Amino acid sequence: MKTTYREAMRAAIRDAIQRDERVFLMGEDVGAYGGCFAVSLGLFEEFGPERIRDTPLSEAGFVGAGIGAALGGMRPIVEIMTVNFSLLALDQLVNNAATLLHMSGGQFNVPLVIRMTTGAGRQLGAQHSHSLEGWYAHIPGLRILTPATLEDARGMLWTALEDPDPVLIFEHGTLYNVAGELADDAGPVDISTAAVRRAGQDISLITYGGTLPAVLDAAARLAAEGIDAEVLDLRVLRPLDDAAILGSVAKTHRAVVVDEGWRSGSISAELSARITENSFFDLDAPVGRVCSAEAPLPYAKHLELAALPTVERIVAAAREAVGARG
Repeated sequence: MKTTYREAMRAAIRDAIQRDERVFLMGEDVGAYGGCFAVSLGLFEEFGPERIRDTPLSEAGFVGAGIGAALGGMRPIVEIMTVNFSLLALDQLVNNAATLLHMSGGQFNVPLVIRMTTGAGRQLGAQHSHSLEGWYAHIPGLRILTPATLEDARGMLWTALEDPDPVLIFEHGTLYNVAGELADDAGPVDISTAAVRRAGQDISLITYGGTLPAVLDAAARLAAEGIDAEVLDLRVLRPLDDAAILGSVAKTHRAVVVDEGWRSGSISAELSARITENSFFDLDAPVGRVCSAEAPLPYAKHLELAALPTVERIVAAAREAVGARG
C-alpha cells in the first residue's frame, strides 16, 4: 500500500491502542488538534480522551506522569513536541526513568515509550531543530531508536512497548512527508540491530534517521564514479550494533560516519572511537565524519542547509577516504 512516514507512525499508534488496553498516548496537542506534526490526527475522535490525552505545556510534568503510569502497570506513549523541549524533562528522563530499575535493586521496571521529533531542514530555528539523540545515547538505562524507513516507522513502536525498560524514539521532521510502498501486513520489527540499506565493497557510509536519504543519494553518485559504497543504517543508537558496524568496516576497510549532530562529543565520535579501537588493522584510511556546523542551527534557509550534512559533503568525504579526486 502507498503511505507516508507520518501515516505509518499513526498506524503504529492505532495498532498499539487496539492491541493492548493499557496503551494510551499523551502529550501536548495530541488530541483534538491531531498533534503538532499531525501524527495523531483523527485518533482522538476514534479512541476518545481516555486513550488520547492532551497535557499541559509542562514536559517535566507529563513525562513524570508517564513514568508514574508505567510504574502503575500502564503502557504509556508520551509525545514530546521536539527534542529541544525534552531538555525540560531531563531530570525525569535521566534521574528517574533511566535509573529506577537500578536504584530499586531490580524491583521496578519503567515500560515507557517516549516519541519526539528531531532534526533540522525545516526552517524552524535553533530551538526546534537540533539533533540531540546522541546525548540520550550516552545514558545507560535508555534504549534509543531512530526509524528512518516506512517499515521502521510502522514497526518499531510495538516492539518498544514490549520492552520492560524506557525506550526513546526519535522521528526526524523531514521524514514525515516521505511516501512509499509499505506491505499491507507490515508489523513489529526488531529494535536491536543495524541494517545494510545498500551493499558495497569500497567504503562504509554509516548513518541513521533523517540523514539516510542523503547518504543513499551520495552512494548513488559515488557509484557513477566507480566507488561502491555500503550504506549502514544504525537504526538503534543505544545499544549500538557493534557486530554490524565492525563487520561492514572489515569488508570495506574504510568508513565515513554521517551524523546531523554536532561533531564534538557526538555519536559519530563514539563510532569513530569504537571502529578505531576494534578494527584499527582493518582500516586503510582514517575514519571520516560529516556532521553539522558547530553553531546553533540558523533560521535562514541557505544558512541552515550550509550547516547540515549535504550529499556533496558526504561524497567529498568518501572520495578522500578512498583516495579519489573529483
